[in-house]
Amino acid sequence: MDFKTDALVIRTADYGESDRMLTLLTADRGKLSAAAKGVKKGGAKLNFAAQPFCFAEYVLAVKGGRNTVTSASLYDGFYPLRENVEAFYAAAVVAEACDKLAPEGEPCGELFVQAVRALGEMCGGDVYAALAKFLLGALDGAGYSVRADVCPVCGKTPAGRLRFDFAEGAFTCADCSEGAPASEITYKTVRGLRRGEPAERDGEVRALRLLKAHFSYHTECELPALTDLLALPR
Repeated sequence: MDFKTDALVIRTADYGESDRMLTLLTADRGKLSAAAKGVKKGGAKLNFAAQPFCFAEYVLAVKGGRNTVTSASLYDGFYPLRENVEAFYAAAVVAEACDKLAPEGEPCGELFVQAVRALGEMCGGDVYAALAKFLLGALDGAGYSVRADVCPVCGKTPAGRLRFDFAEGAFTCADCSEGAPASEITYKTVRGLRRGEPAERDGEVRALRLLKAHFSYHTECELPALTDLLALPR
């Protein structure tokens, strides 16, 4: 039995001498695995479909409970991501987050759309802002939102010295909780990103550090590519 699905390659692994195993993110079937046979051979027609971040319509054959790619029609390969080290690492973070958050066999249309949109934005825009917005949206969908409005304890707008309550996903005034210390610029950057406002690079980096910690706190999973991205010289 064959079926078609729009999919984004979020992980690849070499298998044997010429094959590659793909982890695909789909809107209608969640995360699934598929074999791409012969794609490591020179001139393989489906080589493009077995590359990280490939966004295409895949035709998969199912046999014995296993999926095999039989054909693919490319929508976007996001090739500019490979020409910029920051963009490549940021795209890898998107893929890692999707791999951790996407269920197998269950629809995840919102996460799928967010991932494709983020990769497109990273090809020619602010890489750090695109990644932070993606992580905010992905965490929203997973039920681990990061809020940047009023302090949930006193109802005032946090200013000066702040704290961040990971359990609640909220910034608070310094005297209102025993959360982790947080900077006002991190708070303002997260709030601005949610409103579609531009941000300074320092604020984006601070926001990504907080989102990385928040992701790990709730999922008990790390995002190695984000660690690498934040370690790059700027």
